Amino acid sequence: MANIDEAENEERMLKGELYHAFLPGLTAKRNRCHHACHRFNQAGEASRRELVKLWQDVVDDKSPIPPPGKAEEEDTIILQDYPYIDGPIKVDYGTNLRLGKNVYINFNCTFLDTCMITIGARTLIGPNCSFYAATHPLDPFLRNGIKGPELGTPITIGEDCWFGGNVIVCPGVTIGRGCTIGAGSVVTKDVPDFHVVAGNPAKIIKKIEPKEPDPKLAEEGGDKVVVAAAKRA
Repeated sequence: MANIDEAENEERMLKGELYHAFLPGLTAKRNRCHHACHRFNQAGEASRRELVKLWQDVVDDKSPIPPPGKAEEEDTIILQDYPYIDGPIKVDYGTNLRLGKNVYINFNCTFLDTCMITIGARTLIGPNCSFYAATHPLDPFLRNGIKGPELGTPITIGEDCWFGGNVIVCPGVTIGRGCTIGAGSVVTKDVPDFHVVAGNPAKIIKKIEPKEPDPKLAEEGGDKVVVAAAKRA
């Protein structure tokens, strides 16, 4: 591994190609994220604003946070669109994890973001869920412990999903909008929009027919909500 170009190696990782995870550069990036997770998990009675800042450290997000309100209740409203994470949480790199507005992640969740893991707005994730965008070669001699290469495949989660506790999402899976994933499920294949799946491996249980106004349309304009509701009536 001594002659491997580190920049090219990381590029291969992000492309989902075979790469070496234990070169100094990638090891340092994982350590940065692991230390940031530790600080987040040890925050104790930190305020909502402090938790938002600590989470930004985890995902290495340097974008500015809106100025604080005059009281904590007002500050909570100002920060309401930011993801809400209950620690402890474990993330591998952080830089390959994207969370939409109003996402909630319950405690003891794990994200192996070798490749991009994207979670859409308003998605709720129960405790002890794991998202594995990392995998290894099946050939044991190519795999070769920590000396061999590994690879990954992106995970994409749509908006308005709900994950019960102890769900595992495997590499390369895309879950559509508005899906419910039953507790304890292992999701190995793509899930179409607005479906309930459950089991190991997860299988489609039923289709969901939304009856309430679409919150996405509400963000775009209230008149569209009325039109959408009229079409369903």
